[in-house]
Amino acid sequence: QVRLVESGGGLVQAGGSLRLSCAASGRTFSTDAMGWFRQAPGKEREFVAAASRSGGSTSYADTVKGRFTISRDNAKNTVYLQMNSLKPEDTAVYYCAATHGPYGTLRYEYNYWGQGTQVTVSS
Repeated sequence: QVRLVESGGGLVQAGGSLRLSCAASGRTFSTDAMGWFRQAPGKEREFVAAASRSGGSTSYADTVKGRFTISRDNAKNTVYLQMNSLKPEDTAVYYCAATHGPYGTLRYEYNYWGQGTQVTVSS
């Protein structure tokens, strides 16, 4: 069983930055691809970014490409999401997720989920 714990969320003004962290335990971290998703009030949970087991391959939603960066430190069992140039529409609960398979962009591809961390961007 994998346990994922997100941190780093908060309130930030538009144009600001935040870095989210997700600490994993319970499995060999480097065997799982990792992803970040987000869910705004009244909306479906959507894909944000994903990284392969080594972190050498990444994927981003078009809405965050060029502003967000996913990275991972397998020695620390942690995946990060650096978020720059934040916009009010980035406001959501952000979830990290782990998958036994190759990294993907679909919710059903992920086996484990964290509890989420709130990001609020004020205009």
